[in-house]
Amino acid sequence: MADRERQHGRIALALQGGGSFGAFTWGVLDRLLEDGAEFDAISGASAGSINAVLLASGLQKGGPDGARAALDGFWHDVADTPGLPSFALTALAASAPFVSPYYHNPLGLNPLRDLLTKHVDFERLRAAPPVRLMIAATRVRDGGLRIFREDEVSLDAVLASACLPMMQRAVEIDGEAYWDGAYSVNPPLRRLAIETEAEDILLVQIMPEEVDAVPQMPSEIAQRAHEIGFNASLQRELQALEDLRAGCHGATALSLPTARKLQRLRLHRITATDWVSDLGARNMLDTSPTLLTELHAAGRKAVSDGRADETRQAA
Repeated sequence: MADRERQHGRIALALQGGGSFGAFTWGVLDRLLEDGAEFDAISGASAGSINAVLLASGLQKGGPDGARAALDGFWHDVADTPGLPSFALTALAASAPFVSPYYHNPLGLNPLRDLLTKHVDFERLRAAPPVRLMIAATRVRDGGLRIFREDEVSLDAVLASACLPMMQRAVEIDGEAYWDGAYSVNPPLRRLAIETEAEDILLVQIMPEEVDAVPQMPSEIAQRAHEIGFNASLQRELQALEDLRAGCHGATALSLPTARKLQRLRLHRITATDWVSDLGARNMLDTSPTLLTELHAAGRKAVSDGRADETRQAA
C-alpha cells in the first residue's frame, strides 16, 4: 500500500476475478499476511471469491500462518491437478462456436469442487467467520447481483461466483440459477465501502484493461470479451462509489455516520498489469506452474515495493 505503516491496521479487501490470474492476488495476500496485516472485511467475485474464502478459512483455522498455508496449498494443487489446464483451455475453445457446456460437459464436471472441498471447511467458516465476507454471484434469470455473506457462504456459492457460463452449467442455489459474479460486480466495492469499519480499502485488480493487438483466434477473442465485461463491471462499481462519496458533501450529509466514514475512506489499488508486463498476452485459464509461480512472485513484489495507487475524496 502507499503507506507501509497502514499495513498493520485493519483494512478491507476487494478482490477482482480473472481465472488463473488470481495467483497474483495470492501473492499480494501472502505478503500482506507476512507483514502482519489485519482484515475487517473481504469482497470478491470469481477467482477473487476463491481467494477470499481461502483467506478467511485459513485465518479461522490457524491465524495468518494458517491463511498463508491455505492459499499456498490451494494454488499449488491447481498447478498440480492432472487435466485441469487442458479441461479449462478445451472448454474455452469450445465456447467459440457456442457449444453448450450442457453438451461438451454433460456430467457437469468442475475440478474446482474437489479443490475447494479439500482446502475450505465451509460449515466451520459459516459458524465462526473471522472476517466479514461478500461473495458475488449473478442471477441468470434477471442478471441481478446476489451477495453471499459470511454466514451463508457455501461451496455452491463460491462455485456460482466462479461459474463461466460457456464452460460450466449454471449453479443452482435455493431454486435460483447463478453465473459468475464478475458479470454484475467485479468485485463488490460500494457495498464493501458502506459496511466496512476500516478506513482503507485495497482493491486488487487482475484483469488487463488494454491489449496491444486485436485478438484473432477463437480462444483469444473469447478471453478478450471476458476481460472487457469483467472490467466494465469494476468500472461501474468505482463510479458508483465515487458518486456515493460525492453525495456526502454538505453539513447535513456530514452529520450522518456513514457519510463521515466515506469521507475518511482511502481507496488503494494494486493492478497486476503494473507488475506483469505481458499479462494481456497470457491466458487466464492457463494453470501451468510456471505462470502461477510468476504471478505469485509479482503479487508479493507489488506489496513489498509499496506502490499501490491511492485515491481519496477531499474532506
